[in-house]
Amino acid sequence: MAGWLIPALKAVLPHVGDIVAAAKPVFTKKKPGGAGTPGGEAQQIAELQAAVSQNAEHVRELAAQLQSTVTAIEKGAEIAELRLRRAVLFCAAAVALSVFALGVALLGLLR
Repeated sequence: MAGWLIPALKAVLPHVGDIVAAAKPVFTKKKPGGAGTPGGEAQQIAELQAAVSQNAEHVRELAAQLQSTVTAIEKGAEIAELRLRRAVLFCAAAVALSVFALGVALLGLLR
């Protein structure tokens, strides 16, 4: 599993329940024989508008957290890239030193 996935999931998972609860509003129950009354429909519309605005707020919070997570991932990737470059540089230096040592050893054997 990718190392960046766990922090991203930890940032997102606490808000999934809130988003689902806001996206699935609890509608008023229709009264028997009162279906289609303007007051009931207006109340349902008001509930839907409240759910949509609450959902929009949760999406904004989630987007802000996702942005901070992506920023942290990018920073971690830059650090990892610098460490990799340093390791490659040390490996190249070690190879050059070992080739030099091998040449010195061969010269010692030939003389």
